[in-house]
Amino acid sequence: MAIVDFPSVDTADESGLIAVGGDLEVSSLKLAYSRGIFPWPISREFPLAWFSPNPRGVLDYKDLVISSSLKKTIKRNQFEIKFNTLFMDVIEACACVKNRKNETDTWITPEIIQGYVNFHNAGHAYSVEVFNKETGALAGGLYGVLVGGHVSGESMFYRESNASKIALYALMERLSQFGILFLDTQMVTPVVEGFGGKEISRDDFLKRIEEEKKINFFELFS
Repeated sequence: MAIVDFPSVDTADESGLIAVGGDLEVSSLKLAYSRGIFPWPISREFPLAWFSPNPRGVLDYKDLVISSSLKKTIKRNQFEIKFNTLFMDVIEACACVKNRKNETDTWITPEIIQGYVNFHNAGHAYSVEVFNKETGALAGGLYGVLVGGHVSGESMFYRESNASKIALYALMERLSQFGILFLDTQMVTPVVEGFGGKEISRDDFLKRIEEEKKINFFELFS
């Protein structure tokens, strides 16, 4: 049964945990992201938990840093970028990457995969694919969520050097073209930090997503 409400984010603990249990129906995920909350399975005992961390990781377009090595990769023009062509392939590849706490099990469980595939089919979850132009193989990518004007990046993977970074760079460029000037990264990983990511307070983050202009999913990611 779909979740009808969440506790106030002010009740979250130090890790940002706000609730345990529930489901991953489209309406539940949509409600969560509209409140600045996201699911993150943390153990077999707690297969579905919901978080709203404080502080929150974001990547502002105005702060975007492109390393010299990534600039060289972009200049070589060896990759082709596409959006929403292989969502299942991307999320399954991301599931092979260790989770945010570097545990042995992935946080992208079969339930998460199915929930986000349904979210994608409903027009709320996107993927960025990076293909090797010479071989046509999927070299890397990422997936995330768009609810209203709130765009998050959930997870990324690479099979070739810099391919996931190319996906993130391409996403930021696409967002900026449509007037969306920041990406919710939830946390600041080393990759996000290298791009210029930073932490802001949860209150500032919630204010941002409330003020962000609404955007059409299919227009943005066509």
